[in-house]
Amino acid sequence: VQLVESGGGMVQPGGSLRLSCAASGFTFSSWDMSWVRQAPGKGPEWVSGIKSDGGSTAYADSVKGRFTISRDNAKNTLYLQMNSLKPEDTALYYCARDLPTVSHDYWGQGTQVTVSS
Repeated sequence: VQLVESGGGMVQPGGSLRLSCAASGFTFSSWDMSWVRQAPGKGPEWVSGIKSDGGSTAYADSVKGRFTISRDNAKNTLYLQMNSLKPEDTALYYCARDLPTVSHDYWGQGTQVTVSS
């Protein structure tokens, strides 16, 4: 299993970024997936999740209305569109493969998002 995130960077408050996660080594279309972030000095925070067929999504209250999760099962890729970014969104963002027990078994290496003026 390999998960490789990309698309992070530095952006001003109010800006946008689109993260991608390229998956390989497993049947991507069979697995629910999530984005999880970790800010400096804090624990991991679940951000958003999507069902294997893309038919259902969920968001943390902190990002609801600003972030959109999606997936392209033909391309084995997970996405996170982030709009109206705030300084408190600054974190290392990971994609993760979901387990039925509301946890994750594989994570990528993360992509850094920094929101600062």
